[in-house]
Amino acid sequence: MPSPYRRPPRIAAGCAMVALATAIAGPVWADPAPAFEALLQQIGASPTMAEADALRDAAEARVRQARIRPNPTLALDVENAFGSGPFEGLGNAETTLGVTQDLELWGRRSARVDVARAEAETAALRRDLAVVDAAGRLALVYAEAEAAERRSQLAEEALSVTLADARAALTLVEEGREPMVRALQGESEAATARATLDEVQAERDAAFARLTAAAMLPTPVTAIEVSLIDRVPAASMVSSHTTPIVRVAEAERDAAERRIAVERIQSRPDVSASVGVRHYEAEDATALTVGLSLALPLFDRNRGNIDAAQAEFRAAEARLRGARQEAQADRNAAVARLNASSSRVTATDAGVAAAQEAYRLSRIGFDAGRISQLELRSSRAALISSRNAAVDARLARVRAEIDLARLQGRAPFGVVR
Repeated sequence: MPSPYRRPPRIAAGCAMVALATAIAGPVWADPAPAFEALLQQIGASPTMAEADALRDAAEARVRQARIRPNPTLALDVENAFGSGPFEGLGNAETTLGVTQDLELWGRRSARVDVARAEAETAALRRDLAVVDAAGRLALVYAEAEAAERRSQLAEEALSVTLADARAALTLVEEGREPMVRALQGESEAATARATLDEVQAERDAAFARLTAAAMLPTPVTAIEVSLIDRVPAASMVSSHTTPIVRVAEAERDAAERRIAVERIQSRPDVSASVGVRHYEAEDATALTVGLSLALPLFDRNRGNIDAAQAEFRAAEARLRGARQEAQADRNAAVARLNASSSRVTATDAGVAAAQEAYRLSRIGFDAGRISQLELRSSRAALISSRNAAVDARLARVRAEIDLARLQGRAPFGVVR
């Protein structure tokens, strides 16, 4: 009669298969990603930065164009020709060759240049903000990839620990110290741990793919060697410097204000001067012609465009007030989140150390028969949870540093610009 405590073949086979899968789970090769600082130096080649640079160059080109005066107009007029009587043919014709130039009075040119300069300054500030945003996105993708890799490593360790506990439970079952249900529970836990490992490995591969795309790396990333989530941000204080978002809003307000001046000048009449030479065929004589032309503002006084520019200025002022009101509160909140996340990292590290010691003692007690499998399972779950919580805390600290860096106008873990 077979012993009721003999290890069932399917349990042994299941454990062997899980152990084999664990042995081949990791990649046999790895292409580590460059350090975050190295990737940050290449951020200028990203499509986002290329777009921001192009827009800034376009705004600077419009400044150069705004300085150019309008082209003169060359005109050739023939009068008193091809008529009847004495004006038949060209015998009594009067031919005038003249040049007309818009004088751009009332400060038209300077106002136009001021608007172009204000828009170029806004484009330059937006480019600086794009640098900060791109650095923040890169830091977040890098940190998420590293966190995913670390969760994968923790899942492999959790599977190894679960398998070891399952083998220990099988030993007790064979010795008749535990019922058969404990062996079945161990097999179920090992299968669950294997499924969890498969899931986190898929998330890790997806995170590596996002990092490869964001950093524009030529080869796919399969490992991260230089840690970012373990880096401790420098002690941050609430800075009195204006945030980049506020600086952009200020530049937009200034540009809107200068456009009001341009529209008001446009309501004034255009004045053009002309000079020319007139030839009299009948007398075979020449004379100079000088003239001024003035557009009469009888119908169009540009009131609609002036009102529109004033409304746009009020909108820009409203955006600036909102940005200023939110800036200080956002910076205070970001500093508080960063401090809280740093404290959370310290607490979770202490929790991991305590959970590791608790699991070690539980395993010793389980092997000695003084602790039940339920208590061992509980201590193992607490250890796995505490390790994952430590990874989550570090990722939250990186996110808080990214938020604060954006408000201070710098790259994460960098210096204030």
